[in-house]
Amino acid sequence: MKILSISVRTILHVCIVLTCCAFISCSSKLTSNQSAANSINPEVSLGWKLGAQAYTFNRFSFTEALSKIDSCGLRYVEAYPQQVIGGGIAEKMDYKMSAASKLYLQNLLKSKNIRLISYGVIKTKDSNDWEKIFAFAKSMGAENITCEPELKDIDLVSQLCDKYQLNAAIHNHPNPSYYWSPEVVLKTIKGKSKRMGVCADIGHWVRSGLDPVACLKQLEGHVKQLHVKDLNENANVKAHDVHWGTGVANMSGVIAELKRQGFKGVLSAEYEFNWNNNTPDVTASVKNFRKMLSK
Repeated sequence: MKILSISVRTILHVCIVLTCCAFISCSSKLTSNQSAANSINPEVSLGWKLGAQAYTFNRFSFTEALSKIDSCGLRYVEAYPQQVIGGGIAEKMDYKMSAASKLYLQNLLKSKNIRLISYGVIKTKDSNDWEKIFAFAKSMGAENITCEPELKDIDLVSQLCDKYQLNAAIHNHPNPSYYWSPEVVLKTIKGKSKRMGVCADIGHWVRSGLDPVACLKQLEGHVKQLHVKDLNENANVKAHDVHWGTGVANMSGVIAELKRQGFKGVLSAEYEFNWNNNTPDVTASVKNFRKMLSK
């Protein structure tokens, strides 16, 4: 019987070759999976985080809203403070919730593979609320607080942005609300923290008779987030949502301008129509949006 003699060097060489092959195979699979994900969700390669504002589903609890958002093919949520948590919990989505409710939400978000990326829209007359709001948003893993602060609180909000390393994105409601125009927002954030910027609600700009693309140009460098809508009419505060790309908001122009600016941030679907059954509308809008991105 012959005994084969294999040197330690040979064994090491074989192990290294096998390890390299396994690594290359694994890397190839990861690249392939990432390419597939980018092809299904083309916004990913642009650095865009497409999700939904839970206010879209305000006839339902936050727990129910997450299931709807999941079914729309979205992985991010912007929570709003007045929504009931649900799942047997009567508390609302605000900083006053119990530790047990927060743990329930963290586990729920994890199980749905959805990230709470933003929190708002926040309005408060009590300056003492702001630090509690920032601390809560930070504890939930948010990046942005969408808000419409009282002018007396702008400096405080700016300071809290830096303290908590969170963005404060000022949101615009239609005219005659205070922050309805880009000029007012730019004046408000001038000289403040670089983390203070804009949550551009393109639908409310349309309701105010403003051109969303022109507004985005004015706000270049300050847009942290968008509330995405498409509407059936211009300059009408009662105009209602339609599937993205089928209305008057110039969605293709908005996309082109965001690309030109190199925008990196959050886009929240906020569909404020057909309230009791708008999940199919959001799903159709997201599909339209991704088709437009792929062109």
